[in-house]
Amino acid sequence: MTSAPKLSDQLCFAAYSFTHALNRAYRPLLEPLGLTYPQYLVMLVLWEADGQTVKEIGERLKLDSGTLTPLLKRLETIGYVTRRRGKADERQVIVHLTEEGRALSDKAAGIPVELGCAMGAELGEIANLRERLLALRDRLGETGCAVGEPET
Repeated sequence: MTSAPKLSDQLCFAAYSFTHALNRAYRPLLEPLGLTYPQYLVMLVLWEADGQTVKEIGERLKLDSGTLTPLLKRLETIGYVTRRRGKADERQVIVHLTEEGRALSDKAAGIPVELGCAMGAELGEIANLRERLLALRDRLGETGCAVGEPET
């Protein structure tokens, strides 16, 4: 007889609980900027390249438009972005930073260092962890091993 799986042995629970702890750590860092964590992610995408379509932002963040649109509406309401229909294709909605949204980038510049401090980790350690997590994410389902079947 095999023993029941233990919560403490599960990768999914470690990732889940880490994500919650990370969100809690971000909250006081983002509060002075008036941003939630998902809104911060949208702003990061736009700080890298302003004037992206909703579809492009969604692809970068791995979010569908139903999730992304309310975030963008809230960012527009607080004055950080504008949304306009595309001139060439009116089906597209293009998102631009406002002056206030651009200026927020300077205020957010120290957040990665502050987060690292909160974690007791150096930026290099965090960068290595990030790259490893991204590689594992990209490999999920690509191993040739069907989910639920052990590799032989």
